[in-house]
Amino acid sequence: MKLATLLALAGAGLALAANAAAETDLEILNRGNTRFACELYQKLAEPARDNLFFSPNSLSTALAMAWAGARGETSRAMASTLHFDLPPERLHAAYRELLERLGSEKLNELNAANALWAQRGLGFLPEYLNLARNSYRAGLEELDFRKAPEPARKSINAWVERQTRDRIKDLIPPGVINSQTRLVLTNAIYFKGTWAEKFLEKNTLEAPFQPEAGPPVKARLMNRQGEFGYFETPELQGLEIPYAGERLSMVILLPREADGLKNLEKRLNAENLSGWLGQMRNREVKAALPRFRLTGEFALAGVLAGMGLGPAFSDRADFSGITGRPDLCISEVVHKSFVEVNEAGTEAAAATGVVMRVTSIRPPRAVPVFRADHPFIFLIRERATGALLFLGRLANPA
Repeated sequence: MKLATLLALAGAGLALAANAAAETDLEILNRGNTRFACELYQKLAEPARDNLFFSPNSLSTALAMAWAGARGETSRAMASTLHFDLPPERLHAAYRELLERLGSEKLNELNAANALWAQRGLGFLPEYLNLARNSYRAGLEELDFRKAPEPARKSINAWVERQTRDRIKDLIPPGVINSQTRLVLTNAIYFKGTWAEKFLEKNTLEAPFQPEAGPPVKARLMNRQGEFGYFETPELQGLEIPYAGERLSMVILLPREADGLKNLEKRLNAENLSGWLGQMRNREVKAALPRFRLTGEFALAGVLAGMGLGPAFSDRADFSGITGRPDLCISEVVHKSFVEVNEAGTEAAAATGVVMRVTSIRPPRAVPVFRADHPFIFLIRERATGALLFLGRLANPA
């Protein structure tokens, strides 16, 4: 039988500047993470046309901690699916640099943390614990999954709640952790950012928002005319709103047509996203966007297996780089997310859990108007390195 491990993360947005020595590897890391983010978005966007929000950074960090112990086919499958395009030692060093950058933010509230939760007496390879501690700042906590899985689950969830200021509750639902669980890897990241220039509440007006289908719904549209990052094409407009210090920003991709989100989503990939962001230029814009608050909850084992992570979930999984024994596999990946956007700024958090168990298995001269009164894609990114921290769509703000 295989041991089960859960990897859990909580994520929120932040922006930081890169230092010259690590810039290249950070760019490679973030380019790969963006590819994974866009591919996962496509999968999550398929079943329904509802609101969607998740943290690619949270997911990738948690899975990177698991990949650190993967070997053979398992390691190759994870690297390919997650687009880990650096040798292991350089990739983990790039994550360490990214975590340091996130932790250096002073003008916005940011908390990022990792932890390992293991069955008492599991026995780790010292080199794995050293890597987890040095690259991911992940400390080790021992719990009794065998005899007390429910108290163990509550302990882990309480830690996630603390790290995300109570925005992510019950990350790991009942039944995911059981007597077969041996390891849970958690990453929590929380962001509360203030716009570099706030929207005035007196300028917020009720207005109709047109979903892709059905009648218009009421929305509270925030209005401000000022300097933003902006680009436009015949099919879409892009707006970038910086947070205090301008190291982090929110980007909104708005289709020209009210029913154009589906076509925009078909074009959402790392290459197109990079091209669109590269067109951003500071200019005066009349901007209107809705206040909104979204939550998301996902069980991702099936989706990730279908994307190419199947070997990591199978009885043949090899995570012997964790304990020295090839008896661990991933049983589930759970993810929760939260975002609220208002006149003052943004609060965002996300959490992912990977469980491993013992198993048998050019711009116009006129001031452009950017009116987000129909569905759009939005993201929160770190501007210096291009790290994509959050990604989602607003289908209906009501």
